[in-house]
Formats: sequence, C-alpha cells, structure tokens
Amino acid sequence: MIDCGRTLVLGAALPLAGFAPSTTGRFSGVHRGDLHADEAKIGKHPVSCPSCEHENPAGARFCNDCGVHLPAPTKKTAVLRAATPERLSAFSDAVFAVLITVLVLDLRPPELPTFKALLLLWPTWLSYAVSYVFIAIVWANHHHLMRYATTATPRLMWFNFAHLFSVSLLPLSTAWMAVSELAPQPVSFYAAVFFLVNATYIFLIWELVDRRPVHDVPPKVRRIMRVRSIATLCLFGAAAVVALKYPLVGLGICVCCLVVYLKPEAPGAETRISRSPSR
Repeated sequence: MIDCGRTLVLGAALPLAGFAPSTTGRFSGVHRGDLHADEAKIGKHPVSCPSCEHENPAGARFCNDCGVHLPAPTKKTAVLRAATPERLSAFSDAVFAVLITVLVLDLRPPELPTFKALLLLWPTWLSYAVSYVFIAIVWANHHHLMRYATTATPRLMWFNFAHLFSVSLLPLSTAWMAVSELAPQPVSFYAAVFFLVNATYIFLIWELVDRRPVHDVPPKVRRIMRVRSIATLCLFGAAAVVALKYPLVGLGICVCCLVVYLKPEAPGAETRISRSPSR
C-alpha cells in the first residue's frame, strides 16, 4: 500500500513538474520542453538513442524510451574534392573554337565577281591562313600539356587564362594586318602577339611539366621542351623588331617558328605519358 501510494503521488506530481509517462507505461524522465526543442536551431532529423537505439524527435535532449541523455547534434562539414582539369580543358577548347569562328567571320568576299579580284585580297587570305594554322598548333600543344595535369590548381587556372587571353588577341592582329596589306607596324604587332602566346605557354610548361616528379617526365624531355620554347620566344621577339623594317621577313620568321611546334610531343614524352595514371 505504501508503494502504491508513492506511485500515485509521483504520478500526480510529475505532470505538474513537466514530466510525462512514455507510451510503454514507464516514466521517461524527460521534460516536455526538452522533448520539443526548437527544431529549426538544431535540425529536423530524428535523433537515435545510443543506448536503446530508439528514434526520438528532432531536438530531443533525452530518450523518450529509456531516458538516456542524447548527444548534441553535430554539423556535417562539406568535404570538397580536388578539382579536375577536365572542365578547364573543355573551357579552353570552347575558347579556341570561338576564336576560329571569329577569324572566319572577318573574311569578306571581293566586290567584283572575278578571280582577279579574289587574288587581290591575298594579304587577307594569307593572314587568315597563318592565323588559322597558328590557333590549330596552339590548341594541339595546349591539349598535349593538359595531359600532364592531375588537378586544376589556382595557379594553373590563372596561367591558362593568361594563355587564352594572349590567343584571343589573334583575331584583332590578323584583321589589322590584313586591312593594312602587311604594313610594318601591324605585322610587328602580329609577331608581338605570337611572342605573348609563347611566353604564357612557357608558364604552362613550368606549372605542368617542370613541377612534375622526375619519373613522370624525364630530364631529356624537360630540356627539349624548355629549349624549344625559349628559342622560339626569342625568335618571335626578333620577328617583331625585324617586321618594323621588313614585314614579310618578320612574318616569315613567325611561320618558321610554327613549324617547330607541329609535333607537340618531345622525343620520349609520348611513352612516358602513356604509362602514367589516367587523368
């Protein structure tokens, strides 16, 4: 009788104190304010009891079944994966495609419907042909270099943007050289654009090749790529100066430099890349 009396007293006192019996007939020992905490502050996911694995409503501080204190919810930290160079390559390919399109849009047919009138536009066609081949060679070499990339680092992205910026000046220099009919200053500016493109290409080599482990890129390949890029850089600079006096000679130097880059791979580089992990 004494135990029953105590039970009745406790049963009457606990609801007044803010405690409620559980659905299983046992007292959970959980304050009602704790059961319905602000879900917006803590979260809307149910809380699992570490003792009895009972699913409690979001924001509960004590288990509704066994009364065990529930751990505070923790915020999940987002883990960023390493950026891959595929998107960078796709963006670069789109830029090259747009530049070739702009070159084509600058072409204008002759006013007279004769082959003689068409031949009189030879500076325009020559400028277009050289620029088209130049963009094709730059794209091929850029595509080859990106095969060495494993992650798109911020430095790589900015070097790539600088390279694309220099290439984007090609339609302007081509149009100016064509309109002026190979005048000295436009041809000099044209060669200067080649110089800038090659300089930013050296930055890409430094980031993608020179910083790679020795077993990935042998020293011979590094040396060949470095010597070729620096030599052509000097020739492009010389062409910009020579074009101020002899524009056709300066343009010829630029064309000769393009021949060196027809094959992007240095001797021995292709085998090494094929053995490296897939990018």
